Amino acid sequence: MVIKRNSATLLGALFLTTAFTAPAFAQIEVVVVTAEKRSQDVQTVPIAISVFGSEKRDQLGITSIQDMTNFTPGLQYSTSTDRISLRGVGRLTNVLSADASVANYDDGLYETFAVAAGRSPLDIERVEVLRGPQGTLYGRNAIAGALNEITHGPTAEFQGEVRATYGNYDHVTLEGAFSGPIADGWEYKAYINWDYQNQGYAKNIVPGRKSEYGRLNDLYLDDQIQKTFFGDKLDFWLKYQTAWWYGGAGNAGSQSAGWDRYDTPTFEFGTASTGLNPGYGCTAPGFTDATPNTTVVSATSPLPAATACRNPGVSTPWKIAHLVSYNVVLPSYDNVNMHLTWHAKDFDIKYIGGGTYYHYILTGGTQNGGEGSSNARAPISSYTIGSLFGPAHNLVVNPVESFNYQEHNGFISNEVNFISTGDSPLQWVAGIYHFQQHYSQPVFTTSPVQPQWNGPFAAPAFFCSAPMVPFDGNGVGTNGVCAPETGFRRFDNRPRLHATSEAVYGQVEYKWSDELKFTGGLRYSEDRKYGTESVRLLCFGVPACLAAPEVQGAPTLPVLPAVDLTQLGTVVASGLAIFGSTVNLPRGVTSVTTFNPTTGLASRNYHASWGALTGTAKVDWTPDDSTLVYASYSKGYKSGGFNVGIFTVLSFSPWTDKEKVDSFEIGAKKSFGDWLTVNTALFHYAYRNLQVPLAVVQSAGGLSQSETSFINVPGSISQGAELETIISPIENLQILFNYSYLDAHISRGIFADPADPNATAPGATPALTDEQCFNGAKAGGIPCSVDIYTRNAGPFAAPGGLGWNKPQNLRGNQLPNATRNKIAVNLFYTWATDFGKFEPSVSYTWRDKQYGNFFTRSYNKAPSWDQVDARVTWVSEDGAWEAVVFGRNILDKVGYDGGATGHRLAGTIDRNCAGTGFGTCNFVQGVNNPVGYGAVRGENATGQVTTYSVTPPALYGIELHYKL
Repeated sequence: MVIKRNSATLLGALFLTTAFTAPAFAQIEVVVVTAEKRSQDVQTVPIAISVFGSEKRDQLGITSIQDMTNFTPGLQYSTSTDRISLRGVGRLTNVLSADASVANYDDGLYETFAVAAGRSPLDIERVEVLRGPQGTLYGRNAIAGALNEITHGPTAEFQGEVRATYGNYDHVTLEGAFSGPIADGWEYKAYINWDYQNQGYAKNIVPGRKSEYGRLNDLYLDDQIQKTFFGDKLDFWLKYQTAWWYGGAGNAGSQSAGWDRYDTPTFEFGTASTGLNPGYGCTAPGFTDATPNTTVVSATSPLPAATACRNPGVSTPWKIAHLVSYNVVLPSYDNVNMHLTWHAKDFDIKYIGGGTYYHYILTGGTQNGGEGSSNARAPISSYTIGSLFGPAHNLVVNPVESFNYQEHNGFISNEVNFISTGDSPLQWVAGIYHFQQHYSQPVFTTSPVQPQWNGPFAAPAFFCSAPMVPFDGNGVGTNGVCAPETGFRRFDNRPRLHATSEAVYGQVEYKWSDELKFTGGLRYSEDRKYGTESVRLLCFGVPACLAAPEVQGAPTLPVLPAVDLTQLGTVVASGLAIFGSTVNLPRGVTSVTTFNPTTGLASRNYHASWGALTGTAKVDWTPDDSTLVYASYSKGYKSGGFNVGIFTVLSFSPWTDKEKVDSFEIGAKKSFGDWLTVNTALFHYAYRNLQVPLAVVQSAGGLSQSETSFINVPGSISQGAELETIISPIENLQILFNYSYLDAHISRGIFADPADPNATAPGATPALTDEQCFNGAKAGGIPCSVDIYTRNAGPFAAPGGLGWNKPQNLRGNQLPNATRNKIAVNLFYTWATDFGKFEPSVSYTWRDKQYGNFFTRSYNKAPSWDQVDARVTWVSEDGAWEAVVFGRNILDKVGYDGGATGHRLAGTIDRNCAGTGFGTCNFVQGVNNPVGYGAVRGENATGQVTTYSVTPPALYGIELHYKL
């Protein structure tokens, strides 16, 4: 499909078209929202907003946030990671220290997650998606927008409805909602939902392992009460929510490994790895030190099987070979939310307060020193390596490593609003806000079947330094003792952080005339984050662990041991200069690194603050009751943070600066009689310091650790056009048509591509030449680092004829997960018969390609895709019964809920490239590899492979609704 880029012309014509009239065949629903703290018709609110009421969601078949993205311009959501963005601006990491760019509110109370907005229409009355900075009316800063979830509340008269759904993959949903009076003016609402799916979308070919993706066993409850006191002066409302996810690979995080469309690489270990890669079991036979193919034991067969190295998912995401199954558990989730509203003369005072605590656990298979998730590709249960350091070191490797990732997250907020209620031309809203969060985010990897991970560890004097004596910048030592390990953990990270946010804000509106209104608002925000991170990192089986200069002499050991790398300054940041002469702490770090002799953990402290004055100015013009034209300017802000936890060590650059944006927007909303509604918006963002996680690959050799750092992109632009329409051209027919164009790109920025360090892949834009890298290194500067995995035969090669790791100019590269073009169409028809109403609904959505990070390259691209959904609803004559037959993605297309991510297959084998003698050979798979280590399926010509994040396959089912 080709989308012509004439959206500005189209929207300009729509702005000017105000005299269009036609017969009224059907009434288009009036939607009331509270986006500006007041109940208003959405067509009178001067902001870009999409609203999904419960009836509209049932009509369109919207059951998740992912479904909402199909019909919301600029909205993108990753189901597998619970990350949301608007107009190209969003959260790109699950590190809890990084604030969300889109603020999520559940009945006015701030949440740190978005997944709850996908709850059933039986529980949620509507979801409002507000696009653009929303800082002057809401508690937390919302630099990209806000997601408001408003639940169905208590009622004065009894109401009740129960629903049952059955779909393919043995998916069952049972839910019920009830509300009504209790006694003495008290009213209640109770909702319960059980969601169960026995089969996953992806079949696991490993015997005894369950299918994954989509499996659920969830329970959720929502209870509310309310009462008015002192006549009608004081409104009281209280809500309690709780939920449990009992296990299964279907909830947020379960698909975080993605879809790997390539086979296992055949080197022993990957770039800066700390353990052996299962791909080594796939190396070609015939070398003097090993014939690995004869020792591979496949988990799908008791016999040696080289085919175990073949990825069953190369051509489909719905076939996997997971030795360790993914599992998501939510042992606890509790939320309390209270509103108190005092109605004074001409204004209200409203208190919104409450808190949330949840414990989330994600487990699954992880890499064991290779690139990407080797667990997802190679069902190899064991293999043998011979003569890694000579014949005495035959080693049985069991590449069955698992990770355990957890979030213990608790947060409370208190907000007081002052809202005018009179009929004066001057209206105002003011508020004060306080937010406090405490969380820990531990993650570790473990392999109990590999005894070496529990020690004893090699040559402790080389790795664990004397007390209080800096050793090559390693900080406070542990008297030459490497602490024991009892959990077979290769990696162990334990961050505990706290965050506070305070703000005061106000907004005034002045109606100059019946047609003209001016709005202005200001907000001051202050954020503080502080805490501690502890980490331990071990290394095993990799020659560099024992042969590097830092630990020379260790290869003479008679038994091949694991090595503790935690106190090596090239791996874990210590905060001390060499010899300890000067304290040199990274920004945001408030202590040198200390080492616990009992646990072996290295620890340090963090503390930083950010603040900003932001605001908005707006003018809107209403020439008649059916037309609104507005123009606005907003300055947005998001606090900085720390890159701590998940799969990082103590980072050398953990701090990030605050984000800022200047937003300009013009829009128009027009109703043509009762048959056509058109909403349009044009916007331009000038963005500074966008926080983006970027893998920093250590490609210079020696003992070092690859890490993901937060990068502040100096400048970026997000601009575009949005169109939302509802058309009722004939009686009983309603057509929805939405289109959005988004140009989100970097305007200033220079960084190195971890998947293309040499800047040689198609589309690369190196900021420096080989000659500039060579001359800079010769002069003692470090404009480029050495890449030991590539060769360079030119006159300006790195020492030893190696390549350079070059930064690239990123001007013009697209921002991550920013779909340039998006289309959504829905046709809904009502057909009345003597047997009740039949309501068929068909939807078509199409999305343009998008990229997973800010290097606009083929290996980071998820292609364009489309989807067709259909449903038919039958409603009984009395309206009590409904039956729905539905199909989602009925053509069974592969869709992508975010951009792809690429990486380079670069690694090492324990022999030199000539194949003789002891040594190591560093190479890029399929590019400059020795004989027998050629390209693998799914790899491109420059050595990159790609991982995708996909949407569900075809889903079918039936629903039954009964209203009591």
